[in-house]
Amino acid sequence: MLGLRAVASNVGGRLLQSLPFCGIRGRCITIKAGMDIPDNKSLEYALPYIHGIGRARARHILSELHMDNKLAKDLTKREIIAIGEELSKYIIGRELNAVVEKDIRRMIDLQCYRGIRHSDGLPCRGQRTKTNARTRKAAKRIPYGGRSK
Repeated sequence: MLGLRAVASNVGGRLLQSLPFCGIRGRCITIKAGMDIPDNKSLEYALPYIHGIGRARARHILSELHMDNKLAKDLTKREIIAIGEELSKYIIGRELNAVVEKDIRRMIDLQCYRGIRHSDGLPCRGQRTKTNARTRKAAKRIPYGGRSK
C-alpha cells in the first residue's frame, strides 16, 4: 500500500512539471514579476502579450533600447533586464487594471452619464443599443423558465 502511494505522488509531480504554462510548448521568458512572454515569437509580437503593451508601444520600446527584432528565446540576461527597466516606465499589468477599475468606480460614484451606463451594464461610448450591444446587454436577460398559464 505504501509503495503505491509513493508511485502515485511521483506521477503527479512529473505531470505538474510537464504541464504547459504559456502556450503549447510551455516555454516562457519572465520579464518582470508575473509578466511572461512566449519565447518562440519575435519581440515585436511577444511584448504585446503583456497587458497594456500593444504593437506600437512594443516597436517604440525596441527603438528606445536600440534592439533589433529577434526571437525572445535569443535574448541575453542583460537585454531582459533592460526590457524590464523600460517596461517599468509604463503602467501595465495589474497596475493598469487597478487604475481602470478606480476610474470606472469614480465615474459610477459621480453618477455621470458614463458612470450610469457602466452601472447599468450598457455601452458607454455612443454605440447603438436598439439592435446591437448583445454582449453588454446579455447579463440583463432573464432566462425563460417555462410556460405560465
